[in-house]
Amino acid sequence: MKKMKVIISGGGTGGHIFPAVSIANELKRQQPDVEILFVGAEGKMEMEKVPSAGYKIEGLPIRGFQRKLSIKTITFFYNLLKSMMKARRIVNSFNPDVAVGVGGYASGPTLRVATKKGIPSLVQEQNSYAGVTNRILGSKVQKICVAYEGMETYFPAEKIVYTGNPVRQDILDLSGKDADAAIHFGLDATKPTILVIGGSLGARAINEAIFYHLEDFTYNNVQLIWQTGKSYFPKVKDKVDFYRKKGIVITEFIKRMDYAYALANIIVSRAGAGTISELALVGKPVILVPSPYVAEDHQTKNAMALVNKKAAVLIKEQDADLISKEIFQLFKDVDLMKSLGDNIKQFARPDAAKNIVAEILKLAKR
Repeated sequence: MKKMKVIISGGGTGGHIFPAVSIANELKRQQPDVEILFVGAEGKMEMEKVPSAGYKIEGLPIRGFQRKLSIKTITFFYNLLKSMMKARRIVNSFNPDVAVGVGGYASGPTLRVATKKGIPSLVQEQNSYAGVTNRILGSKVQKICVAYEGMETYFPAEKIVYTGNPVRQDILDLSGKDADAAIHFGLDATKPTILVIGGSLGARAINEAIFYHLEDFTYNNVQLIWQTGKSYFPKVKDKVDFYRKKGIVITEFIKRMDYAYALANIIVSRAGAGTISELALVGKPVILVPSPYVAEDHQTKNAMALVNKKAAVLIKEQDADLISKEIFQLFKDVDLMKSLGDNIKQFARPDAAKNIVAEILKLAKR
């Protein structure tokens, strides 16, 4: 019997890469002999993260479109042409049964080639505001897996399947992890704890707000787990040992996010789609500080989808200095903390990867 083959294309950010790897892992779980090939953008983080997850990846020379006319505009079209030619070679050589796009630069040329060849194709849109690449592909593919309601604004309604966003498997069940989490971070499981995450690269506004209010946490006897991200960590690394003794853990990157989520009473975060999908499963009160620098301000739109359901608190980037004040106000309102935690759970989709794989398998049978 012929092995099933699947191309998964896209990337650029963790928000695209981690769902893609989750889909691949679930495919492998259900179809152990499936052949999976990733296609990403040269020089982007997927070229490192995907092989470390155990999958092959090919890179395209695709880059983002520059809206201002410049030499980069010319190189964009040159790289797009090269990417289309390379994508055609990859698709012809691998000959997949199904092509999957998760958003990001590389998924455009790959799925455009696949759909032209008549290969059944699917896109997964993580955000409440559809990205440009996925919007263009929406009319070409057979299925569009989404995580938010109301996506008929961007895609043909008959193609939409409400699946949710795939998340890391280790956060699906946090029960009973408190004690191990406290040992892991060197903290006290009985004390109130705040988790601050700004993405793998960090978020300057959030980091500055926490940096200048560190004493607020020690004064209020509240523990803090603070992921600064790579770019901001050098500024605070000399304070790591001093503040750890005061119940504050400062780290560049959190490897055991399940432990961090398990220990936290309140979480402060950006509003990327993948992060929100994780936070919904965690089911704890969240303060969202959306990044205004992403395409079409989609993090604010993601956050508002929760705020409108009373499932999160929103602080704008320019008001980030109010984060610590909001945290301690929230601690005083037990009822609000409970309702925020309960309400965000309605966005949880623990079977998202299974739902998407079910659609992939249906397409493979065509």
